[in-house]
Amino acid sequence: MADHSQADWTGALARARAHAPFLALALDRQPELEAMLAEGRGEAALAHARTLDGGNDVGVALRCERWALASALAIGDLAGAFPVARVMNELSEFADRALAAAIVEAMRRRVPEAEPAGFTALALGKHGARELNYSSDIDPILLYDPARLPKRGRDDAGEAAQRYARTILSLLSEQTQDGYVFRVDLRLRPASEVSPLAISFEAALTHYESSAIAWERAAFIRARSAAGDIEAGDTFLASIAPFVWRRSLDFTALEEIRRLTTRIREHHKGPSEPGPAFDLKRGRGGIREIEFFAQAQQLIHGGRNPALRVRGTRAALDALAEAGIVSRDDAALLGASYDRLRVIEHRLQMIEDRQTHALPKDANAIDNVARLDGLADGAALVDELRAISTQVAARYDSLLAGSGVRPVRQVPARDNEAVARIEARIDRWRDTLRTLRGSEARAALAALRPVLVEALAGAPQPDSAMTRLEAILASVPTAINLFRLFEARPGLLDQVLRVVTLAAPLAEALGRHPQWLDGMIDARALDLPGPVAEVARQMRRASGDYERRLDRIREVVGEQRFALGVQLVEAQHDPLEIGAGLARVAEAALETGATAAIEEFTAVHGRIAGSGLLVLGLGRLGGGVLTNASDLDVIYLFTGEIGRESDGKRPLTASLYYNRLAQRVTAALSVSTAAGALYEIDTRLRPQGTQGPLAVSLDSFERYQREDAWTWEHMAIARARPLFGPPEARTELQRIIDEVLRQERDPAKLRADVLKMRGEIVANKTPSGPLDAKLQRGGLVDCEFVVHYLQLRERIGFSPDLGIAIDELTAAGLLPAAFRAQHDLLTRLLISARLLAPDGRPPEGLAQEVLAQACGAPDFAALLRNIEEARHGVAAAWADTFDETLEVTA
Repeated sequence: MADHSQADWTGALARARAHAPFLALALDRQPELEAMLAEGRGEAALAHARTLDGGNDVGVALRCERWALASALAIGDLAGAFPVARVMNELSEFADRALAAAIVEAMRRRVPEAEPAGFTALALGKHGARELNYSSDIDPILLYDPARLPKRGRDDAGEAAQRYARTILSLLSEQTQDGYVFRVDLRLRPASEVSPLAISFEAALTHYESSAIAWERAAFIRARSAAGDIEAGDTFLASIAPFVWRRSLDFTALEEIRRLTTRIREHHKGPSEPGPAFDLKRGRGGIREIEFFAQAQQLIHGGRNPALRVRGTRAALDALAEAGIVSRDDAALLGASYDRLRVIEHRLQMIEDRQTHALPKDANAIDNVARLDGLADGAALVDELRAISTQVAARYDSLLAGSGVRPVRQVPARDNEAVARIEARIDRWRDTLRTLRGSEARAALAALRPVLVEALAGAPQPDSAMTRLEAILASVPTAINLFRLFEARPGLLDQVLRVVTLAAPLAEALGRHPQWLDGMIDARALDLPGPVAEVARQMRRASGDYERRLDRIREVVGEQRFALGVQLVEAQHDPLEIGAGLARVAEAALETGATAAIEEFTAVHGRIAGSGLLVLGLGRLGGGVLTNASDLDVIYLFTGEIGRESDGKRPLTASLYYNRLAQRVTAALSVSTAAGALYEIDTRLRPQGTQGPLAVSLDSFERYQREDAWTWEHMAIARARPLFGPPEARTELQRIIDEVLRQERDPAKLRADVLKMRGEIVANKTPSGPLDAKLQRGGLVDCEFVVHYLQLRERIGFSPDLGIAIDELTAAGLLPAAFRAQHDLLTRLLISARLLAPDGRPPEGLAQEVLAQACGAPDFAALLRNIEEARHGVAAAWADTFDETLEVTA
């Protein structure tokens, strides 16, 4: 309920009678309504309008309601009681009610007692957005289902639907002594020049899937099911959502908006700035430019970000600001400008109930509009409009131009040869790249070419950068989107070239999945992943069958893994934070993939009462810090009795059931689909290794760990975490691990076992190069062996997080104070080198600086010194712990 205490109802009524002939006539016809408004009873006046009785004539009733509603809203608007959003929403809700009443009336004239099943009115445009103005047309699309449409026995469904459509038009649009309800425009329906007034759902779906043109996508941004069979309309809109919302960033939408704007400006003959005859809707800096500003960016980004799929203009601007796509200041300015322009538009329409958006040509008439609004005169109104339109136009033009093409820097003379090679290769693209065969793609390239040449010429390895960029261009469906993306975000090209030049694994992945570029322009692209539950929610945003759900997991993992790789190259976060982010993504994939596999499996084999699957994470997954190339080390367990049988159509005993289910979960997390690969799953750490079953009971696991496990297996579970399964079972598993790890041991045997195992690793695994942080002596394997030996010997410091474990051992005086920093440096090196030096050898050029920066060193020489110091520190701790010298070589 609005607060009307500050409203000026008396002044509003006086201004309406003095300056708006239509409102004066309406008040004369409705003295009871005017009395309510004079008393400030605006809500009562609206309620009165909604309950007017036209007898048995639906058309008369709707026209009476329109008179009353328009009058009450106009006076409340002028009084300052009803904000513009309320006015537009009330008018839009009336349009819904009018359509609904007309549909029912049309059907019941033919089929008494009929309900509007199988016939839907979709609201588009301002009606769909709930932003109707006082004299708006409505632009519904009328759809029907032949199988459910009420009709007489011998009637053809198509003919019946057309009869209902004609009756609806007559009821709403026909001018009678009581006026009209709404002008109804059905030209937004598919192929309106040849199609019937009402179209079957199936025919409409076929059109949008195969024949629709670009402007129809924009029309459906604001579409909603408004009247009739609303559920059927909602189902239809859901089915065409892929047509409206493209999964990849769609910069062709911006090109379409550019063209449409050009056509509007070419055909609009009115003044270009506020003054007599200025069009508030079509004029430069007007209502339509604000709407296009929001809709273009919704089309570009909305396929990837469902939060942008809102209908209202203000809501869209707020969502774009929340997503970081437009600045909050610009969104606020455009939103306030939109509201004010709509208010002035309403003033123009109140005067004569005409569908006009332009200021009068006569100065006295402009004064009249201004005074109706409460301003001193027309000059004040024009000045206000000029200030609004100037600011709106500046922001709209900035959108159409992107950020502009940057000036070409002067390339030093020594780069001329590289520039010539780049120019020559670009010239060959039109013949060698199929994605550049279209005229639009070539035009987009031409606009971008100076920036492209500049960026490539400045790359550390121009030819290598060129080759990798060509691989990406060859893999995209069309180069237009990519070039528009680079044109709109000039800095993005430099970022892409850094990735493809410095990080070969990322470049190769991007060549296979160029759609991952979309994420790099998102304002959140450089944010770390959220909690596991949040990432898992993203992975569950998929409807459809089992394969589609698995594809969705792969899409999110691929995008997140790539984004985290970019963050490392851009030095946005500590590699330890990136490693933790990679682990959260993997845990989310494990949770959603296992859940999907279980649902699919139980549909056939049922469930086993009192039993459940457990997944234990080990190694880097258990420790919560992965690299971009990490496998997932897991053990599958299950609770309950081994001999019990499942209750499905094809029952299995527990052991066979869970071994097959574990295979299904492994496949869900590892098998490549159309969306790509996911993870390599390593189950060799399970009891009895590859000789044992894939999944064992929790009782068997406990018995094995207590009685038969080797020392190295206890070292492995020192970094284990229960990651999936019933909460109470995960708690029980953690209890078993804690008790096993804290059991008493023979120190001499423990030392001998640990040293023997490390010797076997040295004999069988050779470091890949001097930057192999894992296998080099004094590296992470040695670091981990020291930690696990001390944990098991002293029975303290047990945490899957090695950093926490090291801190506890240091506090107990078992490790030197510098050991944590040495471990962390080597872990940073491991994570960073997986992308920047995947062969373990020092990279070249800029990659050295990026690797040094990631590891916290001022330059590469300093990084090498720091690595050597860390390895010697680990070697010293090894000597103190095992009383054995560890040779560290350069």
